[in-house]
Order: sequence, then structure tokens, then C-alpha cells
Amino acid sequence: MSNSFENSKKLLAVNKPKGYLVTRSDDLVGRKTVYDFLPQWIFDEQWMPIGRLDLDSKGLLLFTKDGQINNMLTKPGNCDKVYEIWVRGHVTDEHISQALKGVDSKYGLLKALMVEKIGMGGAKTKLRIQINEGKNRHIRRLFGALKDPKFGTPLKVLNLTRISIGSFPLDIKSGQWRFLSLDEEKTLLKKEV
Repeated sequence: MSNSFENSKKLLAVNKPKGYLVTRSDDLVGRKTVYDFLPQWIFDEQWMPIGRLDLDSKGLLLFTKDGQINNMLTKPGNCDKVYEIWVRGHVTDEHISQALKGVDSKYGLLKALMVEKIGMGGAKTKLRIQINEGKNRHIRRLFGALKDPKFGTPLKVLNLTRISIGSFPLDIKSGQWRFLSLDEEKTLLKKEV
């Protein structure tokens, strides 16, 4: 029987701050990567990020050395991810239903599974969004395809934070990391470890 305080040997969680690239090596000199604030052994032992968060995004990233886990958690439809975002512009019910239906783009259909308005501040709207695939800049492009009803300008995502991946919620401070527990790993992967 596994001890619930035992750590996973396959998964660790990172709270990525804004301004860091999710890559092992960057072609452009001087840009910071997530490995810059993580212990050196995470890089040396080939822990790889599962999916990405772009430079301006922050929040939960999982790392693994296991290719099967990586594939399972990044395969479209396999794992829901939840984000909190601030959007410039007034997000209407029509925008929300459009985001749920999907928007055609050169990257394929971009859509959200769930969009919930959770706050307003000046000309900005705070939303909680759930998706189950992660095309490149998915949420930013989805909202960029929608227009502000008053000004006719595209909505713009100003701030994006990933707050959960599957069953695993973000519970660590920015720039911190921790191993998942075996129980968290089992629940996330929905199988016996």
C-alpha cells in the first residue's frame, strides 16, 4: 500500500512566472527560460515540460521524464486545463457563446469547453476558461478573433494564468515547484500507479 505522503517520481509541478520561456534552449541570447529558476538537476535529469505556456503567461506547468505521461496529458480531449484571464474589452454573452461554439483559424477550430465571467474592472473582464487541447496561443487567438461590440476592435487577453491541469490545482507560489504526491499522480493519470 502506498503512503499518501510519498512523492511521485514521475511528475513535478511548477508555478511559472511571467517572462520565462518554456524551453530547454533558446535561440535568442539573453531570454530567461523556466530552467533558470529551477534546481539544476531538473535540467540535468532531462525533466521536460508537459505542454507549454507562452512568455507572457503564468501559472501551472507539469514536468515529467516519462514520454507516455507527456503524451497522455497533451493529447487533445484527454486532459482539461483551466485558466483565469483578464480580457481588454467588455465580454458579452455573445462572445461567450461564440467561444464555446468555436472560431475557425489557420490553426484549426479554437474553442473553449467552459467560459465563466468572474469579475469586471474598468474596461476589463475577468474570465475562467476551460479547454481540453492546447493549440499554440489557443486562448489568446480565440479571444483575438472576437470583436469588442462598442469599438469593433479585437478583444485582447492581457493576463493569463493556468490554475489547473486535470484534477491537479495550482497550489504553489510563483517561481516555486514541488513533486506531486503519489495520490495526486494517481488521480491525475486516473489509474493505479
